[in-house]
Amino acid sequence: MRVVASDEAVAFVRERGGRLFIWPQRTSFCCGPAELRLETSTDERSDREFRRVPTPGFELYVPRQMREPEELELALRRFPRRHVQGYWNGCVWII
Repeated sequence: MRVVASDEAVAFVRERGGRLFIWPQRTSFCCGPAELRLETSTDERSDREFRRVPTPGFELYVPRQMREPEELELALRRFPRRHVQGYWNGCVWII
């Protein structure tokens, strides 16, 4: 897996301790199909087992059993709050 992180995303993670946890999360809406998206947090998650992925600039953790994309892109988003958004092979959702 190749990790591509924007300078802003790296700075955001570093400001919050230098670790980023990322995991797939299934979401569903009342009248549509369920989607699988990437969630992120700079706080450690105790509800999952993570493994570290070598990444320059910060520590990246993904679930132990997660299927990896060819490319994981990380970018800083500002709406509705500042957060890191993960893109699975260029997509917001996991295919």
